[in-house]
Amino acid sequence: MRVVEIREFGAPEVLIPTTRPDPALPSAGSGEILIKVLAAGINRPDVLQRKGHYPVPAGASDIPGLEVAGEIIGGDLAHADNQFGLKVGDKVCALVQGGGYAELCLAPIAQCLPYPTGFTDLEAAALPETFFTVWSNVFMRGELAPGETLLVQGGSSGIGVTAILIAKALGHRVFVTAGTDEKCAACIQLGADLAINYKTQDFVEEVKKATDGKGVNVILDMVTGTYLQREIDCLADDGRIVIIAIMGGSKSEVNTGQILRRRLTITGSTLRPRPVSFKREIAKQLFERVWPIMNQGALKPVIYKTFSLDQASEAQRLMESSEHVGKIVLTV
Repeated sequence: MRVVEIREFGAPEVLIPTTRPDPALPSAGSGEILIKVLAAGINRPDVLQRKGHYPVPAGASDIPGLEVAGEIIGGDLAHADNQFGLKVGDKVCALVQGGGYAELCLAPIAQCLPYPTGFTDLEAAALPETFFTVWSNVFMRGELAPGETLLVQGGSSGIGVTAILIAKALGHRVFVTAGTDEKCAACIQLGADLAINYKTQDFVEEVKKATDGKGVNVILDMVTGTYLQREIDCLADDGRIVIIAIMGGSKSEVNTGQILRRRLTITGSTLRPRPVSFKREIAKQLFERVWPIMNQGALKPVIYKTFSLDQASEAQRLMESSEHVGKIVLTV
């Protein structure tokens, strides 16, 4: 099979198209299936892995790529984790621990969902990583409840766009930050109620103004560093901050008295190392709560640009530039 591998850590050029032996068909009891990959999503953890900053979990493929869409070739379809009745020939999108930049990919059947009605291969490949991440962090860990407001740091990223789309589809007010007026305008077009240019505006001041001084209920934070105290300042009482990345640095100085007096919660998570059982539950909730909205055509991922598998280095270069609004996808 054709694959893209990381020969050494470094710049995008270290991503090398090559070939490897086809994976063996998973055996009974493995809980895995083999997918003929038709498209694969690009995500920031892929970039971190290429640079040597995101170690591959034990037992996972060293080939980059955390989400794929394609056709089931075979595998352990009789497993109890086949919660959606999937069969050979069905088209699925899957969250994987690695191996997505390839023509064939193994996936736990618990982390596979059928394509939403009418979705293309590219659209389906743009779903798993950001949808699993947003759902598990904003709705499961952050417990965003009816009537509450969400603030997303980095609204034009793949994660940010997905957070806007899901939260708005479920009736929430959504505020975002972005680095240019053009990106802010794009977020508003996607449904955000307020988009703040963090380079020219104070997001604390803007959030307070938009909420009559009360603040937001949940913040999805990909920055941390010096942002964390400012996020505390614009959080409503009993509010929650969920950290999913530390692009602004891993150390923060905060007023813990505020956390104590106002009953605030600061939490965080990473998805890749979590067990299959946890991801199975995310898939179940997505299928019950979000898939019906997509089946009706009311929600679709935003795809910024596509590249061929052999152009993976160019795709990651675009990801690193942060010029994109939405998802970058490889056609396989």
